[in-house]
Amino acid sequence: MAVNRDPILKKCRSLDLDPAYLGIYKKSNREPKRTRGKKSEYGLQLREKQKAKFIYGVLEKQFRSYYEKADRKPGMTGTNLMVLLESRLDNVVFRLGFARTRRESRQVVNHGHVLVNGKRVNIPSYQVKVGDVIEVNEKTKESAMFNAVLEASAGRVVPKWLDLNKQTGKATVVAVPEREDIDVPVDEILIVEFYSK
Repeated sequence: MAVNRDPILKKCRSLDLDPAYLGIYKKSNREPKRTRGKKSEYGLQLREKQKAKFIYGVLEKQFRSYYEKADRKPGMTGTNLMVLLESRLDNVVFRLGFARTRRESRQVVNHGHVLVNGKRVNIPSYQVKVGDVIEVNEKTKESAMFNAVLEASAGRVVPKWLDLNKQTGKATVVAVPEREDIDVPVDEILIVEFYSK
């Protein structure tokens, strides 16, 4: 399995992205490099695609596959693409506060700590559907490490398309995410333009 091992803060600086979108709340002390001139149209499109890939932790082949699925679905391709990315299980685990960072949420899913409708799912790219119940298994809930994660991510706002019961630790997908609910700073129109050449 291919893994993105790029230094996070360095990549965030190059993409002009706030690390908070990845769940990292520290700033780099380095001065930003001066950019040369104006970016071309292709450069802007490529940057938006790289930004979306980096935020969601998806590599090129899988991202291309998501684009093709989004293109086949009815509606606007860009919005469909963002909904597909937002509906990934690792992203949902991050949104619910079961992990501090997006990379940690991917690891939590990979190690089999997450149950979907009572069954263990260890595939980060699993697409959640309306009505799915997502929870962390009982053994993980009792661990001190998981409780520390919950405390660290207590202030995170759960999107309105997810319903989290904090007493039981179960969450339900109540709706398909809309574009207004997705707060990542990506211009999906530029991504569609990039792939439609």
